[in-house]
Amino acid sequence: MSRPHFRIKKNEEVEVTVGKEKGKRGKVLKVIPEKERVLVEKINLIKRHTRPGARSRQGGIVEMEGPLPISNVMLICSKCDRAVRVGYKILDDQRKVRHCKRCGEILDK
Repeated sequence: MSRPHFRIKKNEEVEVTVGKEKGKRGKVLKVIPEKERVLVEKINLIKRHTRPGARSRQGGIVEMEGPLPISNVMLICSKCDRAVRVGYKILDDQRKVRHCKRCGEILDK
């Protein structure tokens, strides 16, 4: 069985389109393809109650990012500065790149 492929990658800026965090922007920390989810910096914060252990000497309440469904976020185009749909096109040198559906800007470096 092949791994799913997504148009959003790590370290890209995205905007949340659905839910309590709607309209907020952040950087993608991690993409979890098996569960079709992403971790976005400072979005969907959850509280974990931890016990003292070998890793952390002090227990307490730790705030961390929770995963969001990847369908609930959209990529931010650097030229439009808006959340946009992403398409693929093949350039003259046979490279397959992602592009903004609104303005046509190439999103891959």
